[in-house]
Amino acid sequence: MIENIRTFLVNHADVLGGTDKSPRFSGSGPFKTLIPASFFKEISDICTKQSDMNFSLFMARRYLFSRKSHNLINVISGISMAGLAIGTAALIIVLSVFNGFEHVVKSLYQTFNPDLLVTVKQGKTFHYSDFPSGKIKKLHGVAQMGPVVEEDALFRFGQKQAIGKLKGYPENLASFIRLDTLMQQGNFILRSGTNDYAAVGAGVAWTLGIQAADGTSMLGIFVPRRGTSFVNSFENAFNTEQLPVTGIFSVQPDYDQKYVLSSLAVARKLMNYTDEATSVEIYLKPTSNVDQIQEEVQQITGNKFSVKNRFQQNESLFKIMKSEKTAIFLILVFILILASFNMIGSLSLLIVEKIKDMAILKSMGAEKKTVKRIFLQQGMLISLISAGAGLIIGFVILWLQQTYGLIRLGPEGSYVINVYPVKMQITDFVVVFITVQAIGFLASWYPVHFLLRNFHKIKLQ
Repeated sequence: MIENIRTFLVNHADVLGGTDKSPRFSGSGPFKTLIPASFFKEISDICTKQSDMNFSLFMARRYLFSRKSHNLINVISGISMAGLAIGTAALIIVLSVFNGFEHVVKSLYQTFNPDLLVTVKQGKTFHYSDFPSGKIKKLHGVAQMGPVVEEDALFRFGQKQAIGKLKGYPENLASFIRLDTLMQQGNFILRSGTNDYAAVGAGVAWTLGIQAADGTSMLGIFVPRRGTSFVNSFENAFNTEQLPVTGIFSVQPDYDQKYVLSSLAVARKLMNYTDEATSVEIYLKPTSNVDQIQEEVQQITGNKFSVKNRFQQNESLFKIMKSEKTAIFLILVFILILASFNMIGSLSLLIVEKIKDMAILKSMGAEKKTVKRIFLQQGMLISLISAGAGLIIGFVILWLQQTYGLIRLGPEGSYVINVYPVKMQITDFVVVFITVQAIGFLASWYPVHFLLRNFHKIKLQ
């Protein structure tokens, strides 16, 4: 292509002289037209000085940044670039906010749910003495494990009652639950010496009207007595226990509204258990490979037990969160597609304006694919600049929110967190950049191929 232009300039040097104000006519044939000398000077410079540069990219940059004969094209190009940049920034901001909320939810569940939860597939309980706990404890990466008992119960405080779940923990797991960081009142103490205590969810405490968690409020716990088919009084139908409330915790509504925590000894006593357990909770060391240990535990326990990680324990919740993130991503991509119509308009107007330039380039030997590449690369430059600007704007806004917490969720103490959480991930930036580039390519491809379909008919008049 460049060789063809260079040959043309050499062969027609005698007729391409003059100035922009006093251009010359070409001798005859298809070149009989007024041609500004500055245009040919620039083309000559490209051929002599920029021979190693991609010709179409050079021309695309020239068309993008040079002033147009119609100011409307500049306005539409600016609007299209601004629209794509704002859409790109909005996309990365929304994805990062979703990442932040997902991280908060995972951290909340992490304080309550174990790394691995082992339950029996058939039935409700199993004898912990028959469980292969010794083999599991020897696995590399296992920090602690123990049996847990969970059962429906009736709770009473004063004249108020509530139905929820009683969950009993052994003493060796109390330090791994990490609920002490989520206590609204009091302390997370389930057993001290020979004395047992209760930690109540914030929702249960609100329902029962428990105001103080200093050990003076006594909570009544009632569990249906096993094996009793006929009873003649309320007291005979339930096993009961009165426990001092030493703490009120708040994890998230599903837990706060139904859970009361106590020691494993209290739970087994109320349910007439000896060494039975409803599940085994396994906590791992920070650097452990969860998937690998999960597989090893499943092999040790066999088909009788089910082993779930944190994601599987709350599978429906995390699937909903991922589907919401995907839906928002698609909605914002659709908005970006709408914004790209401005780019289609500006590129179409530019192609129409540059018909004369295309005729000159064609006369010099430019092929159709070269001319198409010029305008296609101009569209890609628009999307590249817009994507880069949008990602920078989004990064700055996210950094400010992450550092200073500019946008708050509500009054202090109304929520678990006070400001909108954000978590930036490099994969999101890459996905957004590729998405914007793909939209830019499609928005450029259509006008280029549609308006240049009759390129063979373009000629100098």
